[in-house]
Amino acid sequence: MELGVPEPEAVDTLADLWVELATGQRAFGSHLFADANRNIIREALARFVVADKLIVAREADSIVGFVMFDVEAGVYQQDVSRGLVMNIYVEPAFRGQGIGSTLLAAAEEQLRDAGAEIIALDVMAANEDALKFYERHGYTLHRVELEKHIESDNHSKEKE
Repeated sequence: MELGVPEPEAVDTLADLWVELATGQRAFGSHLFADANRNIIREALARFVVADKLIVAREADSIVGFVMFDVEAGVYQQDVSRGLVMNIYVEPAFRGQGIGSTLLAAAEEQLRDAGAEIIALDVMAANEDALKFYERHGYTLHRVELEKHIESDNHSKEKE
């Protein structure tokens, strides 16, 4: 396995991998549509490639995983500089080989070099494997997002 910066021509392959990621996340309650967001994520991936904010894992010249990251640039002043890991994905056939850990470590190193003092990421609450993966790498809960479905008055009356 080899880590590197992808060439711009790899954006379509990366978009395919992101679609696989988004498709898999639906099983854990993600609201994102996979294929419907292909063009949007393709544009974002292209920006990340050009900005050197994306690392790929290659096996025999094929991209088998990637990580996207950046330093948070928000509107609010904070007491720390936060790095963000936005997406990390390894193809299922290559999981359990340390590729995800290597990608995460590479992103963390780049974020540290860019001045990040802490690193934040999101994970679906129902994705126990992902939660365990990040906990093994020293991540702890910082913030919890809650949601509920809202029924309209018309929808509620239809059920009665």
